[in-house]
Amino acid sequence: MSNFVHLHLHTEYSLLDGACRIDEIFLKAKALGQTAVAITDHGVLYGAVDFYREAKKHGILPIIGCEIYLAPRSRFDKTPLDREYDHLVLLAKNQQGYQNLMKLVSLAFTEGFYSKPRADFSLLETYHEGLIALSACLAGSIPRAILDHNLDKAREYIYQYRSIFGDDFYLEMQDHGYDDQKLVCSALRQLSRETSTPLVVTNDIHYLNQEDARSQATLLCIQTNTRLTDGRPLGFETDAFYFKSEEEMRTLFPHDEEAILNTRKIAEQCRVDFDFTSTRLPVFDIPNGETAESYLKKLCFDGLDQKNPKDRRAYEERLRHELKTIASMGYSSYFLIVWDFVRFAKNKGIYVGPGRGSGAGSLAAYCLGITNVDPLPYGLIFERFLNPERVTMPDFDIDFCYERR
Repeated sequence: MSNFVHLHLHTEYSLLDGACRIDEIFLKAKALGQTAVAITDHGVLYGAVDFYREAKKHGILPIIGCEIYLAPRSRFDKTPLDREYDHLVLLAKNQQGYQNLMKLVSLAFTEGFYSKPRADFSLLETYHEGLIALSACLAGSIPRAILDHNLDKAREYIYQYRSIFGDDFYLEMQDHGYDDQKLVCSALRQLSRETSTPLVVTNDIHYLNQEDARSQATLLCIQTNTRLTDGRPLGFETDAFYFKSEEEMRTLFPHDEEAILNTRKIAEQCRVDFDFTSTRLPVFDIPNGETAESYLKKLCFDGLDQKNPKDRRAYEERLRHELKTIASMGYSSYFLIVWDFVRFAKNKGIYVGPGRGSGAGSLAAYCLGITNVDPLPYGLIFERFLNPERVTMPDFDIDFCYERR
């Protein structure tokens, strides 16, 4: 592995901010002899899968991370006072870390969204296992305290992060040519010695090549409704936020060898693997004493009783055949899940379509009320929807009323 690894990078999925196209990142990394790269988009993880696939395609280690937003108080506090937020970079060391990172990002949206998706220290305390934390850019809590000339507050934050992440917390140094960064780096070196907290070097990459700075500035102008003629956007007054070589980073930090090597140390700890070969369906919460298969069978035959078809024997034979196929392919829970949300919509008075596509060929779906189409009178074939000879995920086409869906 290369001795320097970029641990702070924003892809095109940092919307209207990052200008690094994922398919180009690894060409750049290979050209510079770098063997691992991190993704740390702002507050989101929806670029992680594309990033992982491209990294593997090019034989480069993908490090899955996120630059999250932290609420100044609780994520539940949402007043004008809470529009400020701090940055924190999180990197997943393992599968547990990735699971916790997903949980943090999800809860930041569902519980903490206020201008941005915000987590808080309470969430970090709950979901920190398997994560490495970096103190982030000038928008991090520690750099902000330093710039406020409050080293005591900076120390307080360091000890707070250390109490959560232990030895997996690092003080992050950056240098894009700003005087504020030089001041912060000097203070971080001092605080590192005082608190025995390791340093690490990053470049907060927002575009791949130096000449791409204008393109990224254009994105920021769209985001902030400003013009390029107004000058460079705040925080990006230089063109130094590009994918630098190890030599360039060493030139910026000639006396910080350990901080350089810590990038490799961190990268060597990060091993997250995505499995694209198996299907993972949610497990339906079934009543006690039942299995997914037995409960689905019960619901289907209850539904058949309500339909009360004339040729009962033909319907029972078809239903048993379908249920056997569904169970053998492991899709009983899937049918129950679809039944559950269709039933919910109907109970709430939300209009649901009668059924279309190959799913209308399923008698089980008809008995469950997922579709309103009886497949037998029309000669509709179940195997067009689910076929043991062609193992593909079944897909119900469900239409909900646009007003309340």
